[in-house]
Amino acid sequence: MIPRGADSPVAAARDWRTVARDWGHQGNERLTSSAGLILFVLLAVEAWTTLSLSSYLPLHIFLGFVLLPPVAVKLASTGWRAVRYYAGSRQYRLAGPPKLPLRLLAPLLVSSTLALFGSGVALIVVGHGRGWLQMVHAVSFGVWGVLIVVHVAAYLPRALRFGTADLRRNAERIVPGARIRRMLLAGALLAGVIIALATYPAQKAFHSRVNEPGRLQPAGTR
Repeated sequence: MIPRGADSPVAAARDWRTVARDWGHQGNERLTSSAGLILFVLLAVEAWTTLSLSSYLPLHIFLGFVLLPPVAVKLASTGWRAVRYYAGSRQYRLAGPPKLPLRLLAPLLVSSTLALFGSGVALIVVGHGRGWLQMVHAVSFGVWGVLIVVHVAAYLPRALRFGTADLRRNAERIVPGARIRRMLLAGALLAGVIIALATYPAQKAFHSRVNEPGRLQPAGTR
């Protein structure tokens, strides 16, 4: 017989569902803002490496892999907000949608993000820094760069306001699920580091091929 005490698997599963239901729009906003702050820092470093890829290509590639899980969390949280809003959730409806220009830019931002990271990973898998993959990566980086500046300008104040809320005292009482959100973000960062370390041999091989005599340095490659 399965125990049904406070520490049983059944109770834990029930608590998880209750927290996920209760944290609602406010919890989603905190998760999105926290993920946004983490990405703001990591992407700032990633963008800085593009100023001199000949010197910082290994770091650029490594950070690209570290970024994959946090980017996935951010896309999932914003996607969930959109789904709940258009599904008619009262909490999300009362919070209202993003401003119309940002809603119109959102599909292009998501598409360019997927193209940027997808082509970056594909470049490492293919193992060279030339051809149509390089072009897709460079073009998607240009499009994404413009859109992300607009996105950051619009949402950074909100991210600064809510992004650290789950680190404050009594955060769990104010919006349930603070511990889960912290664990999710920490897990995403840890997963990113593990992915980056696991793919390091492929990253190193790619860098060696790019630096072979006669090969062009790839602009904007991950």
